[in-house]
Amino acid sequence: MQQYINNNGKIVSAEEPVVKASNRSFRYGDALFETIRFTYNRPQFLAEHLNRLFKGMKILKMEVNASFTVEFFEKAILELAQKNSITTDGRVRLTVYRNEGGFYAPDTNSVSYIIEASPMEDVGYVLNEKGYTVDLFNDFKKQQNTLSSIKSANSLVYVLAGIAKHELQLDDCIIQNDKNHIIETISSNIFAVKNGVLYTPPVAEGCVDGVMRKKVIEIATTNKIAVYEIAVMQNVLLAADELFLTNSFSGIRWVVAYKQKRYFNNTSKKLIEKLNELTSTPLE
Repeated sequence: MQQYINNNGKIVSAEEPVVKASNRSFRYGDALFETIRFTYNRPQFLAEHLNRLFKGMKILKMEVNASFTVEFFEKAILELAQKNSITTDGRVRLTVYRNEGGFYAPDTNSVSYIIEASPMEDVGYVLNEKGYTVDLFNDFKKQQNTLSSIKSANSLVYVLAGIAKHELQLDDCIIQNDKNHIIETISSNIFAVKNGVLYTPPVAEGCVDGVMRKKVIEIATTNKIAVYEIAVMQNVLLAADELFLTNSFSGIRWVVAYKQKRYFNNTSKKLIEKLNELTSTPLE
């Protein structure tokens, strides 16, 4: 089936080249992106995604176009979803990149954007039947600084962790910061559960400031489940009753094994049920 993208406001074939060799995202990773779940006929948590995007643009000294509003991008995503025959659920990627010009020092801070949207079979967030097997990625550590929390196109640590995942025949790899603290996985934030209490690394530890991470914390708090944002070492994972991963596309993924430790998924089941209740509520 023919698929389309939105290239800076113009709907074009997904097969049509849109990036030149001088593109700064290609040359320097000078770009940010958001992966957004489209379900129940709307992009979920779009305002939260755009808040993170604009925060990242400010950090990278990119100009935020005055037209970049929730309504602007919601309309663009809905039009693209319809064009790509997404009738139920889909995966949306919004990429914003600094316009070409200059070398390391840019000639301009103005930006362009690309929106991609592809259909998927699942309706709503579905918990994985088979638990994930995970382990540490030890080759490189992620630094703790302001850039750590944003979704940058400069993602080499995650790329290398993804290669390690395949080499080690794992479902995911755990990323550590330069203090050897657990902070996240390749594309997800991480939570440990002990005696019904959630533990997760704070953003200051170097993890991405995940939209789904925030939503899970909100859901847990609303349902009187205690959440502690603390520095997480290996002993926390090994002492936990459950481990689960969160991201905006998949929602929640439960972990069955870390090293020799095995886990349950009772909390994951409860939280994903509440997540579906939240996202299936009609907009007012």
